[in-house]
Amino acid sequence: MKIKKYLKAFGGTLLTIFVLLNVVVCFHAYKMTHFTTKRVERLEDNNAMSASTKIKTILFGVENSRPQNAITPAQKFETIKLKSNVMLECWTINTDNAKGTVIIFHGYRAAKSQMIDRSDEFLKMGYNTMLVDFMGSGGSEGNYTTIGFEEAQEVKTCFDYVASKGEKHIYLMGTSMGAVSIMKAINDYHLEPTAVLLECPFGSMYKTVGLRVRLMGLHTFPTTPLLMFWGGIENGFWAFSHNPTEYAKSIKCPALLLWGESDIKVSREETDEIYANLPGKKQLVTYPLSGHEDYLIKYHDKWVRDVSSFLQGN
Repeated sequence: MKIKKYLKAFGGTLLTIFVLLNVVVCFHAYKMTHFTTKRVERLEDNNAMSASTKIKTILFGVENSRPQNAITPAQKFETIKLKSNVMLECWTINTDNAKGTVIIFHGYRAAKSQMIDRSDEFLKMGYNTMLVDFMGSGGSEGNYTTIGFEEAQEVKTCFDYVASKGEKHIYLMGTSMGAVSIMKAINDYHLEPTAVLLECPFGSMYKTVGLRVRLMGLHTFPTTPLLMFWGGIENGFWAFSHNPTEYAKSIKCPALLLWGESDIKVSREETDEIYANLPGKKQLVTYPLSGHEDYLIKYHDKWVRDVSSFLQGN
């Protein structure tokens, strides 16, 4: 009888721990995918946090401020609104005798103003540009992100808009989440851009969530699968199916894959797997001292040469 009593108590304790763990993970998943309108000071170094802040962060997750556009383009630009799954805000910039149009997509916790430096370089190369705010960012509607899943529909909306204007040479360029969104859009909607330029896309949602869990100093199991499950439930999609490595197989157009060798958020293994799955004409360029960041910061001239050479050949 005592053994049954102890087993029942032990089972009850395990159930309580499991329920509490799920509650904590729900908070984390929500904070990871939903933005707050208040300004949040980010402390990337866990050692810089106070004890109370660490406890609050562990229990309730990390708040993320809604990304805003800090600056506008120096060139004459037009602000346009496009109806997709939400209302999107975009900037279009035209140059004389354009060779085509590059549609530019930002990454996670970012907005289109952070892509102005890329736009400037494409304009110098002779291409029109269109900079896009994904849902939950900048001037677009919403306060949440699906880290490239629903954003794929927004890529299609922008591609269709540019194509409807008669543009025959459409290039898609994205960084991190933006690159993943492009890959999923081509996979799901069979888009046929002239070429794609992909900066540091992650290999799968599972891998990128797991890596972020480790960076927070937490165990990947069962935290990662629980975050995936609840994040998907809260946002209405099956996160386990979000797999850019598989999307790569659908990209038949020329592809330039860019990666920083000091990237702690996307591994070399993920990058190599994506590159191996690209079936068309392709090129992989790496930047030894760059992490998960804007490559123009440390490798401005090399990035310009690499991108210009790729575009000239395609």
